[in-house]
Amino acid sequence: MNIVSDPKLSDPKLTGDGTFQSPDANLAAALASANGVLTVDLDAIVANWRKLEKTAVPAECGGVIKADAYGCGVEPVARALATAGCKTFFVATLEEARAARAAVPSAAIYVLNGFFQNTGEAYAKIDCRPVIGDLNELAEWDVFCRRTGWNGGAAIHIDTGMHRLGLTVTEAQGLIPRINAGDHGITLVMSHLASAEQLNNPVNVRQLTAFREIASLFTGVPTSLANSSGVYLGAPFQFDLVRPGAALYGVNPTPESDNPMQPVLELKARIVQMRNIERGETVGYGGTWTARRPTRIAVVSAGYADGYFRAASANDGTRGAEVIVAGRRCPVAGRISMDLMAIDITDLPPKAVRRGHMVTLIGEGITVDELAHHFGTIGYEVLTSLGRRYARIYRGGTAEAKTDAANTDADATKAPAATAESDAAATPS
Repeated sequence: MNIVSDPKLSDPKLTGDGTFQSPDANLAAALASANGVLTVDLDAIVANWRKLEKTAVPAECGGVIKADAYGCGVEPVARALATAGCKTFFVATLEEARAARAAVPSAAIYVLNGFFQNTGEAYAKIDCRPVIGDLNELAEWDVFCRRTGWNGGAAIHIDTGMHRLGLTVTEAQGLIPRINAGDHGITLVMSHLASAEQLNNPVNVRQLTAFREIASLFTGVPTSLANSSGVYLGAPFQFDLVRPGAALYGVNPTPESDNPMQPVLELKARIVQMRNIERGETVGYGGTWTARRPTRIAVVSAGYADGYFRAASANDGTRGAEVIVAGRRCPVAGRISMDLMAIDITDLPPKAVRRGHMVTLIGEGITVDELAHHFGTIGYEVLTSLGRRYARIYRGGTAEAKTDAANTDADATKAPAATAESDAAATPS
């Protein structure tokens, strides 16, 4: 359940998407009963966007907010980015476009997965633009536009080596007479990099060369190639518009070097039980982790149903992920289950933590990319897998919800302090 504090509301309201909007007292009460809390720092997302924007100057910097803004919440993220100056957004589906349009009434919104027959009215109703990557799509789009007079525009996606979506270069060349004739309805021509995170991968140069040649024929149409990592491949890759996604949310776009992005998320889960086990006893399903000494275990209310993958489990031969308990790293003990995980807290002082306290799964030095390593995946999948059972708090942006996490951890019997206030984002520098 999302919990958003909105100072304009005088009484709590449960929205259709499961978001609970409440004034401060209700927010505090909801947090007190939450098994886990995901805090999203909207100011950090804005700071990341501004850093990408500066890196890409003079290109425009858009924002990819598909998959519920990579699990961070499309409406608060889109509003914060629009307030900061972002004018162009990308989503994957028409349904995502509807949610984005509700948040950013005047922005340009592109739908990456393209146009389907009989969906034109839906596109026109919310004034968003399909990204067309197939000649059949283009024909269906043209039929709709001629029949209705709609002139909202569309993007053309050209495949330069990803071999996923997109017109072939030859097919795209066939559109040049249409471009030269004017009144073509194409507002963007784009392609997608397959290996941008690998700085010296020769595929990057091949795709750049192919895109530069074909895009140059689309006279007067803005061009776009770079994703998050593509921004850091340099000016030749940036064209008129860059499309960062995961980097906005703190994932490292330059995995071969230090992360230039600010962390965005803090994820905490509650200890529901503590227990002592003897040397030689096992923990979790399958008994794959054996205590090598008298051990103190904290059972934490998060598991793979919440996006904390089973791959982060520990066994007698493999150390799993770590979490932060009372300011110190403590290892997972045994298998991650659907709703719970066990943590070895033997090395903590005896009274450092108790039932009801929160532990940190992301934050305090544990990054999304570190967790992805333990999960055997990438930060993108970590973000988009975060479960819906966490209470979600948004800091910064246009409305700030503040939680006193220190008080929560210090006294589990008290509700976390929470306030809400208007905090308009600064204009982009």
